Amino acid sequence: MAATTHTVTNQPPPLVGYDVFLSDRALAEAVERHLAPDVFPDARDELTTLGKSAGSAQVREWGALANEFPPRLRTHDRYGHRIDEVDFHPSWHRLLGKSVNAGLTAAWSRPGGHVRRAAGFMVQTQVEAGHCCPLSMTHAAVPALRADPELAAVWEPLLTSLVYEEGLRPPHEKTGVLFGMGMTEKQGGSDVRENTTRAQPLSGDGTYALTGHKWFCSAPMSDGFLVLAQAPEGLTCFLVPRVLEDGSRNAFAIQRLKDKLGNRSNASAEVEFDGTTWARRVGGEGRGIRTIIGMVTATRLDCALGSAGLMRQAVAQAVHHAAYRRAFGGLLIDKPLMRNVLADLALESEAATVLGMRLAAAYDTDTEAERAFARIAVPVAKYWVTKRCTPVVAEALECLGGNGYVEESGMPRLLRESPLNSIWEGSGNVLALDVLRALRREPEALNAFLTEVGKARGADHRLDGAIKGMLTELADLDGIEGRARRLVERMALVLQGSLLVRWAPAEVADAFCASRLGGDRGSAFGTLPTALDLRTVVERARVEI
Repeated sequence: MAATTHTVTNQPPPLVGYDVFLSDRALAEAVERHLAPDVFPDARDELTTLGKSAGSAQVREWGALANEFPPRLRTHDRYGHRIDEVDFHPSWHRLLGKSVNAGLTAAWSRPGGHVRRAAGFMVQTQVEAGHCCPLSMTHAAVPALRADPELAAVWEPLLTSLVYEEGLRPPHEKTGVLFGMGMTEKQGGSDVRENTTRAQPLSGDGTYALTGHKWFCSAPMSDGFLVLAQAPEGLTCFLVPRVLEDGSRNAFAIQRLKDKLGNRSNASAEVEFDGTTWARRVGGEGRGIRTIIGMVTATRLDCALGSAGLMRQAVAQAVHHAAYRRAFGGLLIDKPLMRNVLADLALESEAATVLGMRLAAAYDTDTEAERAFARIAVPVAKYWVTKRCTPVVAEALECLGGNGYVEESGMPRLLRESPLNSIWEGSGNVLALDVLRALRREPEALNAFLTEVGKARGADHRLDGAIKGMLTELADLDGIEGRARRLVERMALVLQGSLLVRWAPAEVADAFCASRLGGDRGSAFGTLPTALDLRTVVERARVEI
């Protein structure tokens, strides 16, 4: 066959060799906006270094390899001893090492740590989302452990370390550890009060023996886990180390790894506690949910941040493809209809980014008002942003046509990953009901939310109208559970609109308010009103290489 038949033309160059952080204008602007002037320069340099690494061909290859060669369970060694270990591809460990070194588990110990970490988390999600799961749980374990100052003094320096050490050893022999979480069980799922795992006190020093199972336990090769079990006084939080202080293995039987739709690089396991599993109580007996809720809230924010990162990568790939691909006499990016689609996707991505970073800033500020705001805004954001992720990624994949449907493009991996965050740490109904509980029990949370939204009042008539409609919904509590999703969606859109009106370029805020709040769009992406400045919106989302 003549070689000329294989000449390749009209294909975009690979989207590699760029700074994932700085090329994301919405993210870079959010970091500068939310950090103190004396903290920002160091954070910018740190995130730029991470962004260049994340955009490199080598690190992208690590992400692909970690998914191509998923973890493998080894229950026994060659001699028949039970070891319950999971083997990962070396790329997995390289990614974890880079992310831990970049401070993605160290937010609690650095100035502006939550904003810096949130930005880095979004950057690394775009490389490979699976390895972000143990990063998230390790980060989120800190507030739960602080319920026991003695435990926190031992474990917090290891959790917030900038050193990743693979392998199971006693914690005192390591300079950095990772943590996991075990709450859900076969019979209960999200209804953790139905957990049947039992905790039998061993002595008066807070130690117990656990008997039971956990249906989903991610990153089972972590050094420790926070789990829920039924103690004599009710549901209680416990710390379960994988290796005990004397170097012996704790009874932690990994029965199998889940064969998941996406998130293939990350091991999710079913684990059994056999009645000899040693655990240390965290917080008081019967106060398990209250103790672990700080961890749950932090991981829920990470779900929103992770989805925002996935959306950003999908949109970046779609805009990049359209900027180089020619069809019907010109570049796709210059075609009015494609420009409409890309702008619509870019709006969704920027709104998710601005919202996630605002919530990270609430953690850094840590005032009573900001805690009240986060109490209601985190479940609102987790509900809405994670639900928008799958349709955004699917539409972005379609922008690449058949090229996007093949594995080599990376888009199928993004699509398989996209539903995950709407399921983990509470699916849609659980989050919507959580918002209702906050509305009913914590008036200060609603007041903080309305104060935040009200900062943009009067700046856009469509936003003002949406706020009025939201207040009408909030005033009518009859049958509110049946319309909880409708209410939370409206709250999310109003909050995103308020943030964009205050901080985004006028073209972005105008397009968002017209389409999401003013109702001037169809049901599919690419149905924005054509009078908007869509070219500017698309160019803002474009990556230059």
